[in-house]
Amino acid sequence: MSLVRAKKHLGQHFLTDKNIAAKIVDSLRPALGYSQVLEVGPGMGILSDFLLQKKDLEVSLIDIDTESYEYLQKKYPLLGERLINADFLELDFAAHFSGPMGIIGNFPYNISSQILFKVLDNRQQVVEVVGMFQKEVAERCNAKPGSKEYGILSVFLQAYYKVEYLFTVKAGVFNPPPKVLSAVIRLTRNDVKTLGCDEKLFWQVVKAGFNQRRKTLRNAVSSLINKEKMADEPLLDLRAERLSVADFVNLTNKIAESRQIA
Repeated sequence: MSLVRAKKHLGQHFLTDKNIAAKIVDSLRPALGYSQVLEVGPGMGILSDFLLQKKDLEVSLIDIDTESYEYLQKKYPLLGERLINADFLELDFAAHFSGPMGIIGNFPYNISSQILFKVLDNRQQVVEVVGMFQKEVAERCNAKPGSKEYGILSVFLQAYYKVEYLFTVKAGVFNPPPKVLSAVIRLTRNDVKTLGCDEKLFWQVVKAGFNQRRKTLRNAVSSLINKEKMADEPLLDLRAERLSVADFVNLTNKIAESRQIA
């Protein structure tokens, strides 16, 4: 089989180090209660080779690249419909998977944030994610309040998942090598079924706060609050980057309460 060309417009950097590939796959923990695993962007299958050795996993692969898809069809003819030629960002999870699942991948760096938001959209089903990201994105996912990396993605992921930074990966183990360092992280769905607040409002508050992160929240979320009723709220005197997930939940509840008609 001829090799697949890495395509710049798809953000492809194929991992070539089998030891790292095995380490990534071994970071999955199906004992958490899932057997279905979807690999995103398998390329030529370096992760897939190790995934398909795991007899307790039902593995599916999805790749938007038709060249990769055709290569993998020949390499893994028994996969059948579990090899999907489609855009992960457009995937209807319910049409392909029932029950809890894991996601794994050497994710394309140009859409890594979108991939994580897709996971968040399907958080009731996605128990665990193990993935390779640009190191900056990995650090952002795991950032703590008060750091410059802490932002919208940090809050949303940490609201629903435990985030672990597993290890850093150098550029030389990819073809072609990226111009940045990479890192593998693991997201594990937490036990929180609901945040204990209006989650739609929570998302609005977090986004508004970080979209104007240089301003205090009193100014950044002014369109969402009853200014008179919240005149003495101390959380509003802070910038968004100072608030933990619990603080944002607390603030969301106070905003919701202030907006209720007496």
